This record gives sequence, C-alpha cells and structure tokens, in this order.
Amino acid sequence: MIAFENVAYNYGGGELLSEVSIRLAPGSFHFLTGPSGAGKTTFLKLAYAELLPTAGHVTVFDRDVRSLTRDDVAMVRRRVGVVHQDVQFLDHLPLAANVALPLTVAGRDGHMQDLTDLLGWVGLGKLADALPASLSGGERQRGALARAIIMGPDVILADEPTGNLDWEMSLRLLTLLVELNKMGKTILIATHDLNLIRQAKSLVAARVLRIRNRRIQLAGADL
Repeated sequence: MIAFENVAYNYGGGELLSEVSIRLAPGSFHFLTGPSGAGKTTFLKLAYAELLPTAGHVTVFDRDVRSLTRDDVAMVRRRVGVVHQDVQFLDHLPLAANVALPLTVAGRDGHMQDLTDLLGWVGLGKLADALPASLSGGERQRGALARAIIMGPDVILADEPTGNLDWEMSLRLLTLLVELNKMGKTILIATHDLNLIRQAKSLVAARVLRIRNRRIQLAGADL
C-alpha cells in the first residue's frame, strides 16, 4: 500500500532520514515515535507525496512517487487522509463546510448525507454550524479527523493528533482511530506520547516504529 525502500531524505544540507525500508500493509496499525526533530513529520510527508525522497524509492498504491503527475498526486491524496497537528480551518466557514471541503473540491456535494453521519460519528453533530474559533482543541481535532476521512481514504496518517489534548480527549480520538482500523483502514500515528501507545496496545494489534539515528527501527517491549 505504502512502501519505503532504502529511502533517505536530506534537509538543510544534512541527512534527516537514512536507509528507511518499511511497508504499511492494508489494514495495519502503526505508531511512529521518536524525539522532536527526528523526522516523524518528514516521514509522513514522504508517505503522501508531499516530499520526494533524496534517495531510494517510495511507492504509494504501487506507484513510485517520482512518476506521479500533479493529477496523480491529487488522486493519491483522495486515498490518503491526513490529520495535521496544527489544525487549519477557514475561520469564516462553519465546521460542516470546513469538513466538507474535500467533497466540494472533488465535485461530490451530493454526498452531504455522509457529512451529517460523519459529524455524528465523531460526536460533533450538534456543532455543524459552529465557527472554528468557538471550538475546543478536542473538537477541532475530531473535526480534522472527519475532514481527513470524508473521502473514504484507504490510509489515515495522523501527525501528533493528541499533542494538544488532555488524556480523556486523547483516548476519545484514539478510540475513533481504532474503530477506523477495525473497518479495514490502514492507520499510522506519529506521536511522542508513550502512554497513548501503551493504551492503544490493549485495543489493537499495533506495531511501533521508532526513529533513531536517522533510521526506523521496530521498537521492542521497552515502551
């Protein structure tokens, strides 16, 4: 589904990632951990073709990212939902319109019933008309998750999705991601929160990847 083969990425004259080989299989659940600045966000950007590797190969849905045209990249983005740590909404639009933006851009406004169901699933059904400035951090992150999955992607990549949330809200978001995985979605969560990873392991068969010395290793039981 998404595969890295001896991938390296240079940033600012130095090598941030080196000799990375990993495959995200359909329906798998992964955590990516490591210290700040280790390259977690860069790894995610390579996985959805926002960045191109300096060396090696990244394939997404059996296509080498270097061979993708702009239109190809757009189609890939419909199959890969991304939840960013710094949630960005258009402040003048209500929550429902912000979540529905991918549908609008794709010309699929006829799927608005999906939007109503989705907002209810993430617990935001009563906030459809709320402006982003009135939302709490947890509500914004759940809204961001709804926006990331409204196109029915096969893969969800989440970059520190609980970084600004309290523990209760972190668990609520984790539960939603676990439910998506049980629906067959491939999940990768970049996080430095080891407590979240430990909690997840009681809910789902998750693999933990750790970035150390520019390489990605399978973490052991020391978490």
